[in-house]
Order: sequence, then C-alpha cells, then structure tokens
Amino acid sequence: MANQSRPKVKKSRALGIALTPKAVKYFEARPYPPGEHGRGRKQNSDYKVRLLEKQRLRAQYDISERQMARAYDRAKKAEGKTGEALVVELERRLDALVLRSGIARTIYQARQMVVHGHIQVNGQKVDKPSFRVRPDDVVMVRERSRNKPLFEMAREGGFAADGETPRYLQVNLKALAFRLDRDPNRKEIPVICDEQLVVEYYAR
Repeated sequence: MANQSRPKVKKSRALGIALTPKAVKYFEARPYPPGEHGRGRKQNSDYKVRLLEKQRLRAQYDISERQMARAYDRAKKAEGKTGEALVVELERRLDALVLRSGIARTIYQARQMVVHGHIQVNGQKVDKPSFRVRPDDVVMVRERSRNKPLFEMAREGGFAADGETPRYLQVNLKALAFRLDRDPNRKEIPVICDEQLVVEYYAR
C-alpha cells in the first residue's frame, strides 16, 4: 500500500508540505524536518533535491513508486511539457478528484472511499483509486452509502476546501456528485511541486 503507517505530521515536516488539515497547525509550529537534527543546515545535492520533489508529489497523491513511474511514462508520450502532463495525469485519478470535489477531507480518506466501494462512475461501481476519470464522466456516491455519517457531513460541506472548487470540476455536494468538465490545466491543480525537477529525476 502507498499509504504508509508513518505518522502524517512527521511525514509532512520531512517533505516540507502539510499532507492533512490536522498537520497544518503542527507544521506551522515546527516548519523543519523531524528529529534531533531537523533544524540543522544540510548540504543538498542535485540528486537529493530532485528526489525530495518526486517524493513530495508522490505523497500528495498517496501513490506507490511503481504508480508514479507509470504515470511518468504516460506523460512522456503526451503533447506539451512532460512535467505538466505528469501532474495532470495524476490529477485525473479517481481518488484525487473525490478529494478535490469536497466529498473527502484528505487523499487518504478519498482512497478509502473508493476502495470500499462507495463511489461510482457513470453509474458503475469503481473500487480502484487509480481509475482515470475522463472529461464528461459523472462521479457520485452510491445510493446505498449516502446515509452514512461520513457522507452526510460531506453533503453539508464539512470537507469542502477553503478555496474555490477547481474550475475543471462541476460539483453538486448536496447530491454527492461531480463531473469532470475537461482536462485540468497545471496552474489550476492545487499541488505543491516543481514538476520539472521530477522530470529531471526520472530522466537522469
């Protein structure tokens, strides 16, 4: 499983990004890596900088190294910049879009919702978080799952992000449903990453 047992707060501090809402306040209080030498200056090689950036991107989508490498291979074949295509490729994952829609609070929760069979795409149950959503696909919580407390909270906007819903999604939280209107543009995708460094990591 890509979802490591390592505490999310420590992982957030090690990568320099808050991976969950709960980690935000801890990260703000201790914005340096965990451990005895977390505040010390470190000499970072070019390789280490690129590796860290790759790990940061992986962590934000909670995916394995194999899944990341496959996404990179697909991105290389796409038109335009490989780095931007990579982030768009990852953003089209079903679990990522369940998170962006506000139906889930974290990527870990979104992944669990999909794996447990609560989500359907175009009327068909999909239990693979890596399922790639296409423009005009309609995603919603299955009828039998809608009365669960978790989804009732989502319906009331309890998990919706502080910012605006990404423009590539048409969301109806009351119906626990959304549609991918079009492929996302990189600048619209709310992930923290210098994707060119990730490309350089894999191209080495």
